[in-house]
Amino acid sequence: MGIKVAIGSDHRGFEIKKRLINLLESLGNEVQDMGPFSEVSVNYPEFASKVASAVENNSCDRGVLICGSGIGMSIAANKFKGVRATLCHDLYTAEMCRRHNDSNLLVLGEAVGAELSLAMLKVWLSTPFEGGRHQDRLDLINEIEKKNFK
Repeated sequence: MGIKVAIGSDHRGFEIKKRLINLLESLGNEVQDMGPFSEVSVNYPEFASKVASAVENNSCDRGVLICGSGIGMSIAANKFKGVRATLCHDLYTAEMCRRHNDSNLLVLGEAVGAELSLAMLKVWLSTPFEGGRHQDRLDLINEIEKKNFK
């Protein structure tokens, strides 16, 4: 069985979000669509907050966010404790953010297109975390969070 994935977008990412949901479900994952549910203009921080909260409180194993560039979603999602939201633009970054950073929230920009977004999602889902020296670095990040999320 797959994992539980929260997904959200803004109006620009709405069409790609639908395709990503289909892919996630076809791979056996449970998907929680956090909206929006139309292409009407919305404010991305609202949807970044919904998805990042689901990852932070462990109601979902991972999250995916899509907006025009991915930058705003990344900034908003990384405000949540334990969330490691990574903005990816190619297959290499989609792989490395999992392998070295144990990314639990993938952020995509609509501008990269649907086909590349689908390919990056597949790589991100299938790449394991290496641990080892990378875990040591995540532990240091967790120490920073402890200081800043009192």
